Amino acid sequence: MPKKLLKKYMPDPEKLKEQKSLQFLGDRLHEPNLWHLNRRSVSLAFAVGLFAAWIPTPGQMAIAAIAAFYFGANLPISVALVWLTNPLTMPPMFYFAYVVGLKSLGRGTPSTDFEFSAENIMSSLGEFGGPFLFGCLILGIICSAAGYFGIRLFWRYHVSKQWHSRKTRHKET
Repeated sequence: MPKKLLKKYMPDPEKLKEQKSLQFLGDRLHEPNLWHLNRRSVSLAFAVGLFAAWIPTPGQMAIAAIAAFYFGANLPISVALVWLTNPLTMPPMFYFAYVVGLKSLGRGTPSTDFEFSAENIMSSLGEFGGPFLFGCLILGIICSAAGYFGIRLFWRYHVSKQWHSRKTRHKET
């Protein structure tokens, strides 16, 4: 079931290979694991995509695509998972990353007297930047590992469940 559901929403690799804008990638774009849905490529895609989602840069999708090429992860899933950080989810996620960074560095809780303005953010970037980036790194690693092992466990569970139902159907006939 998860494989069928994922295939339903996956782009056609042949159409993507014909895109002139992607020709600079050459034969690497024809790598099977970039497009196949197997336990290894999908779990690696979750690890790559969830880690890249916590990188606070505008180029998250490019970073996820490059990492998917490098690690042999499923390319569309890696890039799609980056969309977890969007204009609606980004403020709470990055604030949480800042709080995690503060706690991890032993700096206590965030200041409540901060006035949100462009001037204040730029003037105190050094103060907030370190804990924020450290929190993003910690959460990226945690989410990446949880996604990788979670998908592997879910995939194994689903396959064993299919085998079990196949065995019971075979015994009934």
